[in-house]
Amino acid sequence: MQYVIVGLGGQGILFSSKVLGQVALARDEKVLGSEVHGMAQRGGSVISHFKIGPYNSPLVRAGEADVLVAFEQGEGFRNLHFLRDGGTLVVNIHQKEALENENLKAYLASRKIKVHAIEGYEILKKTMGGRFLFLNVLILGALCASGAGGVTFDEVKEAVASLSPERFRADNLKVLALGHEAIKV
Repeated sequence: MQYVIVGLGGQGILFSSKVLGQVALARDEKVLGSEVHGMAQRGGSVISHFKIGPYNSPLVRAGEADVLVAFEQGEGFRNLHFLRDGGTLVVNIHQKEALENENLKAYLASRKIKVHAIEGYEILKKTMGGRFLFLNVLILGALCASGAGGVTFDEVKEAVASLSPERFRADNLKVLALGHEAIKV
């Protein structure tokens, strides 16, 4: 399984990669990963390449990712080239009308890319008082529900529980379930 996880600095991309890595290690699977930081400390682009299985290089080539997980819709659209035909995009959407763009719809259809969109900011405003630091775990819940990532909700729940700092553990587990429910297929 080849993942590309994208977003902006401070959105928890590296924590999400650790969670997926923990799941793979618990299964005794080989894990490779690489992060490209850019201007992450100033809210710039962050990209994590992540592979589970018998791979020799951590970098995902364009057109080979099984799953693109995007914590920010613009970063998701900018990185669609990483997805293979028939791949899956799990994306946090803050402007639903962006998915109605005819050119984007035609591109996604031509490549048979499945899209699972979640309005993460709205969910977190309503349920967590706008505490957006939980966006990453919310999106991991959506990934589990999409069925695209090859990981189960219970596996991710266990990894989140073990990796979360104590003060965030209960809230992380809450938003993981919220993300799962928001996308449930």
